[in-house]
Amino acid sequence: MREEHDVPLSSLTTMRVGGRASRLITVETTDELVDAVREVDDAEEPLLVLSGGSNLIVADGGFPGTVVRVATTGVTRESVDSCGGAVVRVAAGEDWDGVVAQAVEQGWAGIEALSGIPGLTGATPIQNVGAYGQEVAQTIAQVRTWDREEQAVRTFFNADCRFSYRHSRFKGTDRFVVLDVLYQLEVADLSRPIAYAALADGLGVPLGTRVPLADTRAAVLEQRRKRGMVLDAADHDTWSCGSFFTNPILTQAEFDEFAERAAERLGFEAPVPPRFAEPDGRVKTSAAWLIEKAGFAKGFGLPAPAALSTKHTLAVTNRGGATASDVLALARQVRDGVEDAFGIRLVNEPVLVGEQL
Repeated sequence: MREEHDVPLSSLTTMRVGGRASRLITVETTDELVDAVREVDDAEEPLLVLSGGSNLIVADGGFPGTVVRVATTGVTRESVDSCGGAVVRVAAGEDWDGVVAQAVEQGWAGIEALSGIPGLTGATPIQNVGAYGQEVAQTIAQVRTWDREEQAVRTFFNADCRFSYRHSRFKGTDRFVVLDVLYQLEVADLSRPIAYAALADGLGVPLGTRVPLADTRAAVLEQRRKRGMVLDAADHDTWSCGSFFTNPILTQAEFDEFAERAAERLGFEAPVPPRFAEPDGRVKTSAAWLIEKAGFAKGFGLPAPAALSTKHTLAVTNRGGATASDVLALARQVRDGVEDAFGIRLVNEPVLVGEQL
């Protein structure tokens, strides 16, 4: 366990903005993580648990309490066989893309389409991380947490996690600190069926095809690089939190009203808004489409210090020297512009600390 004071949090987030932490404790074991959280709670101090910083925007004023930075490690194969699959327990502080790379190398299928996503493993169940037709909810067997209210370790099975699109029972609450995650993966040389059209096109195969795991990973990384979604210190398009807004999910009546409004704005011969059926009968549409059709093109905001990515309109980026206030001002402008144009209020994906959108 390592303790530091007056540490700039901008250096610990992918957006590279935010003020200082009064105290930063870095923990390298699960016991240290629990002990650090208990100590802060017992002292009744403000607590921020910091993972990879890839989905976090800290206010320019910093954080007045203690930041506990998770740096725990460990990938343990609890069992591997062709019938039950590969049951793998991963510490919360393990680099997520490193876990995916190891799974591909070992022949464990189910998370290969989640390649290139920045951040740490402990964050994946909180937001139910997903991309290119896969979500971690499809492979998570258990999530082991520290319950700050009960002051006890508490394990949740998949059905108890309340997974939904970019959400779980762990999101929107600071009660639970993820300690490790148990994944149940398929033992296979081939990927899960390709479920995303752009990925299938990149691979040159029909939807539903299974391809070698390494091919899927390479194709996903290629797709993400095209969108500036693979971290690169030299590329300001990657100085972001990835997709800043989630894709809206609407009732059928809400979608019909939106489609009519879009036709009135764009012309009745314009392409209809994207729609994807949800299992509960609702309809998901594209936040990127909304942003672009509301008049915010790639690179919108340049040459200001905060601008939309030149590769993907869903990413609000730091062009160098941006503050948290700059980033959020642009995000508000985009959110309000979409609402004015189409009547849909976008919801931010990143967690905001000390700020509101």
